[in-house]
Amino acid sequence: MTMLYAIMSTDVPNSLEIRQKVRSAHLERLEILRITGHLILAGPHPAIDSVDPGSAGFTGSLVIAEFPSLEEARIWADDDPYHKAGVYAQLIIKPFKKVLP
Repeated sequence: MTMLYAIMSTDVPNSLEIRQKVRSAHLERLEILRITGHLILAGPHPAIDSVDPGSAGFTGSLVIAEFPSLEEARIWADDDPYHKAGVYAQLIIKPFKKVLP
């Protein structure tokens, strides 16, 4: 049985340059989750109230995906290129129960 997990990250200050360097590797891993039907949603939190924050960058990210266990979700998150490159100051993984829609 699988369950949904929310992977919530908070970026270090001024993370944009590091994000840009490893973005393609980060997106490749998310694409695998999407292709296999396990990705519900994923995206960054803009640092300002804008879809394109430009040089203001981002303050973190949210991924909601299906994994066999909390431990598997944590292993996946720990192996993320953003996490390995030092983009994230904090990484929280929690079970998630979708109610709506």
